[in-house]
Amino acid sequence: MTASFDAVAVGRRVLATESSALALQADVLDGDFTAAVDLLFAARGRIACTGIGKSGHVARKIAATFASTGTAAFFVHASEASHGDLGMIGQDDVVLALSKSGEARELADILAYAKRFRIPLIALTAVRESTLGAAADVILQLADGAEATAEVNAPTTSTTLQIALGDALAVALLERRGFTAGDFKTFHPGGKLGAMLRTVGDLMHGPGELPLVSHDTPMPQALLVMTEKRWGIVGVTDADGRLVGAVTDGDLRRHIDGLLSHTAGEVMTPGPKKTVPPGMMASEALALMSDPPPSVTVLFVVEDDRPVGILHVHDLLRAGVM
Repeated sequence: MTASFDAVAVGRRVLATESSALALQADVLDGDFTAAVDLLFAARGRIACTGIGKSGHVARKIAATFASTGTAAFFVHASEASHGDLGMIGQDDVVLALSKSGEARELADILAYAKRFRIPLIALTAVRESTLGAAADVILQLADGAEATAEVNAPTTSTTLQIALGDALAVALLERRGFTAGDFKTFHPGGKLGAMLRTVGDLMHGPGELPLVSHDTPMPQALLVMTEKRWGIVGVTDADGRLVGAVTDGDLRRHIDGLLSHTAGEVMTPGPKKTVPPGMMASEALALMSDPPPSVTVLFVVEDDRPVGILHVHDLLRAGVM
């Protein structure tokens, strides 16, 4: 390492090089992109993403992005395809093949297979006149951006462009299908994304755990329910089962003089002001607990003004909602 080496300067140069190429890629995007989206959208089968080397790694990532956003897709290793994996690709599928040069010899059998069985082929390549380009039904051409390692020409900028185009295809298909947050949750049941996309109904405690009393329940009985359910709160309902208020620890302190001579309806705070529907996103419920003030740790879950569940802040935190 020389004394003049500046890692930050190198990093900035690489990022600037790749950023410029991405801007150029956006500028040259044309009708071929629309044709590719149309072809993928119309596919009755799955999207078979393939490549070799760095392009293979990108193809695997693109397949994963497709699958997580509602487009059935899988990865086929270009070399393994010649040893039986071609059978993974069906006639209702579409092949998305990646190769910067378009001359990767490992793709030859996949190209021949697609042509033989008339399987649509989308090429993601820098060279339109390449073998891959000539075999393709649609060509998504990489912008003419310099690799960030100009002296050794290692795949850097080109793979960034491949990833970005894959993301662009996935998002275009997502929006064309009207893919929702709820759909996304279906494909991401675990991890941070899954937690953020869970609903109140996924996490709430059901009717059997609800601390409820009627409006005219004497406070001694209301206190027993409040203690038994251990939520630190008891909901108060009217004759039709609608939630009309709640008794909290604060209400008990405010009515400490003669508390046991009152009914729940006389002690309760009307409302309660903070309730949530079961279809609300859990992340929204967590935000509601603190904003607007005052903060609460428990929310009643209601449908048509009737309590159907209860949610504690600990339920949200345990599930990873933040």
